[in-house]
Amino acid sequence: MDAFKAVKLTENVYWVGAIDWAIRDFHGYSTGRGSTYNAYLILSDKITLIDTVKKPFFNEMMMRISSVIDPSRIEIIISNHSEMDHTGALPDTISAVNPDKVYASPMGSKALSAHFHWEEDPIEVVKTGDSADLGNMSIEFIETRMLHWPDSMVSYLPEEKILFSQDGFGMHLASTERFDDELPLNLLEEEARKYYANILMPFSPLVSALLGNLGKMQLEIDLLCPDHGPVWRSNIGWILGKWSFWAERKPSPKAVVVYDTMWNSTRTMAESVVEGLTQEGVSSKLMPLRASLLSDIAAEVLCASALIVGSPTINGRIFPSVAECMNYLGGLKPRNLVGAAFGSYGWSGEAVNELNGLLEGMKVELVSEGLRAVYVPDAEVIEESVKLGKTVGRRILEICGGAE
Repeated sequence: MDAFKAVKLTENVYWVGAIDWAIRDFHGYSTGRGSTYNAYLILSDKITLIDTVKKPFFNEMMMRISSVIDPSRIEIIISNHSEMDHTGALPDTISAVNPDKVYASPMGSKALSAHFHWEEDPIEVVKTGDSADLGNMSIEFIETRMLHWPDSMVSYLPEEKILFSQDGFGMHLASTERFDDELPLNLLEEEARKYYANILMPFSPLVSALLGNLGKMQLEIDLLCPDHGPVWRSNIGWILGKWSFWAERKPSPKAVVVYDTMWNSTRTMAESVVEGLTQEGVSSKLMPLRASLLSDIAAEVLCASALIVGSPTINGRIFPSVAECMNYLGGLKPRNLVGAAFGSYGWSGEAVNELNGLLEGMKVELVSEGLRAVYVPDAEVIEESVKLGKTVGRRILEICGGAE
C-alpha cells in the first residue's frame, strides 16, 4: 500500500509531486512556509510525466505515481526546467521507468548534461512550436528563456486546457491543499509576490513579453500548473494580472527604509525619515536589518517607489549587513525607484557616499546628497532626517501624480 497518494486534477491528469515542510532557505530566499516540488502525471495513451522532484523526494513521487499506475508504464518524461529541485530525481526516474522519450529545451539538454554527465544522453530536444504525440492527446512546447533560467520552457496540453508553467506563477508554500481556491487569497498574494520579487524581478521585461505572447496565442487555460505551490483553477486571471502588474513596476506611493545601526543613532535617523514620509502622506515600511529577512525586503521593494538606506560607518565602509542587503537587492535589478542615503559616524563617515554609489549603480534616482550625523543625532539632525523623508515623499507623489 502506498503511503503517499496522487491528487486528481482532472480525469486524466494527476499531481504526483512532493511536499517539503522543512525547507527554510532556498539560495538565500527565506521559505518560512516550506515548499512543494510539483510533478504531474498525464494518463494519455502514452503516459507522460511532467517534471520530477528534488532528489530526496524521489520515493515520495514514485509512491504517488504508483497509487495511480505502475510507473513502468510511463513512456514520456518532459523536463520543463533543469534546476535541481525539479530534476534531482530525474536520473533515478529514468532508471526506474525506462521511458521511450525524455524531452527538454535546447538549453535544458545542455544543462542536464552538465548536471548529470550522462554516459548516453537520453534527452530529445524540443523548441517553441514543436509538439509531442501522446496518442490520444498532444503536448505543445513554448520556450521561456531566462524565466528564470536559460533552459526554461512551458508545456501546453490543449485537450485538457492545461498549461504546465514550470516556475512561472508559482510560490514557495507547503500545504496539503492542492488548489488555489482552497487557500486564503491574501496568503497566495503574499507568497506569490515574495516569489516574484526574489526570483523573477530581474527578468520583468521578459515577463511582460511572455504574457503578451501568451495573450496573442489565445491559449485556453482551465488549469495553470506551476512547479511550486498550488495549482491555479479559480484565480488564473488574478495571478496573471498580478504578474503583469509586478512586471510593469508602476509607481506607487510607498517607500521602503532599510537600515542597520551600532548604537541606535542610525536607527533614530531612520525613524525620523519615516516620520517625514508619513507627514507627506506616503506609506512606508521600516525594515531594520537585524529583524528583517532579505527576501522579505525584496518583496516590499517590488511594490515601492523609493528605497532609502541607512548605515553607520565602520572601518571606512558601510555596515556589513547593509552591504549584504545592497548586494542582494542590486542583483534583483529593481526599477523605477527614487531614494537617498543616511547614517551616523564617529570620525570619517564614508558610508553615505558609498551608499550613494551603490544606489546609483542600481539606477535609483537620488533626491538628496545624503544625510550624515556625527555620533548621536541632536535635534537639528532629527529635524533634517524628517526633512529628508518629506523630500523623498514629495518626489514619490510627483511621480505617482504623473503616472496618473
